[in-house]
Amino acid sequence: MVVAFFASTILAVAAFRFVPVFVTPLMLIRLIEQHQQGEPLKLKHHWVPLSGMSPSMPVAVMASEDQRFLKHHGFDYQAIEKAAIRNLESKKKLGASTISQQTAKNVFLWPGRSWVRKGLEAYFTVLMELMWSKQRIMEVYLNSIEMGNGIYGVEAVAKEHFGCSAKELTRANCALIAATLPNPRKFSSKSPSDYMVKRKYRIMKEMKFIPLFPLEGQDVDPRTVDGGIYKKR
Repeated sequence: MVVAFFASTILAVAAFRFVPVFVTPLMLIRLIEQHQQGEPLKLKHHWVPLSGMSPSMPVAVMASEDQRFLKHHGFDYQAIEKAAIRNLESKKKLGASTISQQTAKNVFLWPGRSWVRKGLEAYFTVLMELMWSKQRIMEVYLNSIEMGNGIYGVEAVAKEHFGCSAKELTRANCALIAATLPNPRKFSSKSPSDYMVKRKYRIMKEMKFIPLFPLEGQDVDPRTVDGGIYKKR
């Protein structure tokens, strides 16, 4: 059983290095929840390559979720340390999951906070960082992440909320989408609250210090510092 587990998981990660991820465990879980609650089944998802997205989209999620994405190898120990200190002093818990960890959770696992799931998340994160490029991790992340009720990925949210393709999203659109990611079922990029608008502008300010994300085969911008952050003037 142990050999079968490691063999199957390694093969799955290897396959998804090349094969688009058309469905995830979370998508199936949400469909079951919709059925149980008597709601119409909704699953909007369309895979597009990283080159088919607005160049501002990776920049926005790095500015919002993981500014050291190009620097770390799956785990941001500086963010973990800050979150640990903050969580000891405050009742409001601060997370430190990287884009790599979130991708591992979205593609291979289920929602939850158990130690078993966190352990598996770390395992899949290590495999992905070893076998995938940063471009592939970002591509899968932006195609699989939940971005609204029944909406998954950049292309789907662009069509549903902005009436355009992922490639046509503006810088402000991308920042607003990124602003919803802590809780995309509560916060909407289609009808943003004042709080979401403020988060959007805050993210747009941070985006000034993040370079354009390199596509597959391109080098990381040499002006970047500490994992993709421009030196602040």
